[in-house]
Amino acid sequence: MTLPVLERLPPHDIEAEEAVVAALLVDSEAIYHIAPILKPEDFFREKNGWVYEACLDLWNRDEAINQITVAHELARKDRLEPVGGQTYLAETIRRLPTSVGVEFYAQIVRRDSTYRGLIHAATAILQMAYEAPAEIETVFSRSEDLLARLRGGENFRDFVHIRQLLQAYLEEDIEAVERRELAAIRTGYSDLDVLLGGLKRSDLVIVGARPSVGKSSFALGIARNAAVAQQANVAFFSLEMSGEQLAIRLLSAESGVDQNRLRLGQHSELEERRIIRASGELAEANIWFDDSPVLTVAELRARARRLAGERGLDLVVIDYLQLMQGETTGSRENRVQEISYISRTLKGLARELNVPIIALAQLSRAIESRHPRIPMLSDLRDSGSIEQDADVVMFLSREEMYTTPEQWAQQHPDLPMSAYPKGVAQVIVAKHRNGPTGSVELRFREKLAKFEDWVLRTDESHEPQ
Repeated sequence: MTLPVLERLPPHDIEAEEAVVAALLVDSEAIYHIAPILKPEDFFREKNGWVYEACLDLWNRDEAINQITVAHELARKDRLEPVGGQTYLAETIRRLPTSVGVEFYAQIVRRDSTYRGLIHAATAILQMAYEAPAEIETVFSRSEDLLARLRGGENFRDFVHIRQLLQAYLEEDIEAVERRELAAIRTGYSDLDVLLGGLKRSDLVIVGARPSVGKSSFALGIARNAAVAQQANVAFFSLEMSGEQLAIRLLSAESGVDQNRLRLGQHSELEERRIIRASGELAEANIWFDDSPVLTVAELRARARRLAGERGLDLVVIDYLQLMQGETTGSRENRVQEISYISRTLKGLARELNVPIIALAQLSRAIESRHPRIPMLSDLRDSGSIEQDADVVMFLSREEMYTTPEQWAQQHPDLPMSAYPKGVAQVIVAKHRNGPTGSVELRFREKLAKFEDWVLRTDESHEPQ
């Protein structure tokens, strides 16, 4: 008869634990194979964990590991007698006087430790569910965090030979096609894609700009281009604008109909057909919006994980970073530390989900007091760790926001007025961890809140009115 769950001992294998201990006592090299896999708390029988901890302490001090030194280390901590003295150590060696297969035994101990961790996590989730807090999303977030931490502990990594890395690189495209996984996400802006080589998986990409320059529109454009042109699955977290506002922006950019007239329904019959066509195209795009106005980094992580598990995920966009909260408890000492925590967590999430994460960021007012008004890395507000954690940092700049045509003509008397940079947007790649930096120019169509390549430029007279 099977015992009820709560009356059964949790998973463990004492023989495997003793095999690990014996291997350490007879082979000084065994610790190199076991240390990356096991921690003292992974042992079910406490005294075996104490012996392993003593071996680790000796190893960290570059001292020999054998029966005598381990016994001395245990005695120093008043643990030798509780363990069973020299008799226990000698008996353990007698039962398994070899280190052959030590990694196999260590994996068994680690596996059972993970199962026990699952039991503890399930108990904690059960307790939270019984408490029935008002915010159910908090329970989901904490539950997924418990499981993710447990899963993270399973990802043992050892040295990998360069042959394996190169082989994986050469096979990446074939495997990506088979899994329908995109190796890199194209922004859809030709010159920028050439400069960046696309947005790489596991990269944290920061897009910084002053208010009203168009960073939300820029991010929406990338999301649209990835979802429509590459059939990518995109999660767009908007803490500033509602999902309806974002949908209208996308529809305006796609149809070429002024978004103000689109909202008011003041469009012609021809434009109506364009709107219907654009709406049909966008409806097929795999873009999911989350417009929660208050969002902690833990909640974002939980929701992104859930979407990745249910639908698959290729790109995450966050608009914008400084509106996020680090922790629900507010225990961070100040905002700088909180932003540092958020940026580190987002970088970790990018690696965990293996997707590029684009996080928009507000820049400081320092730009407006400089000439020329070109953004710099030091303009990132609240924390220098944003720059440190990011793989790519891009800035958006539009000179027309700071200079009227008359002022520009005075500053450039040798140039014709037709050279005034109306609708010209600069994308400045100020940091690129794995490639070159530089800048590219895009066209910004203000009525449509849309960025596009200059090669698509048409006469102003032919723009939708």
